[in-house]
Amino acid sequence: MTPTPQAPAPQANLELIELVAATMTAYYRDFADAAAREGLTPAQAKALASLRTPMSMRALADRLLCDASNVTGIIDRLESRDLVRRQPDEKDRRVKNVVATESGSQTMRRIRAQMTTTQAALDTLTEEERATLNTLLAKLRPAMECRLP
Repeated sequence: MTPTPQAPAPQANLELIELVAATMTAYYRDFADAAAREGLTPAQAKALASLRTPMSMRALADRLLCDASNVTGIIDRLESRDLVRRQPDEKDRRVKNVVATESGSQTMRRIRAQMTTTQAALDTLTEEERATLNTLLAKLRPAMECRLP
């Protein structure tokens, strides 16, 4: 008979939350520094990173946790640099989707490559640890993203 998993002690979850928060803070600082080297603000880079597939302006605002009017300004600046473009939604032409251009995708690849602190931290893991971390994060991702558009 398989034992039923028990809920972790609240203190154990708090410790994990603190570790995740510290890791994400360091990651975001590294991301922001790399974005700045590409001439982007953290918000512009986060918007660009979110555009793996076309996304409506409303969905992007929800993803960035900001007002739609803020997203308009962010997208205007990215569009002026030919990093994104707006296109009508195929199902509802009143809706504008934002799409990363090839230049925008290349910029995101450069930002990720320049994240040396994050890369160095991941390099401290063995192949087995990296595989375990990947499995654990993949397991957490659906529950963590359940509210994202």
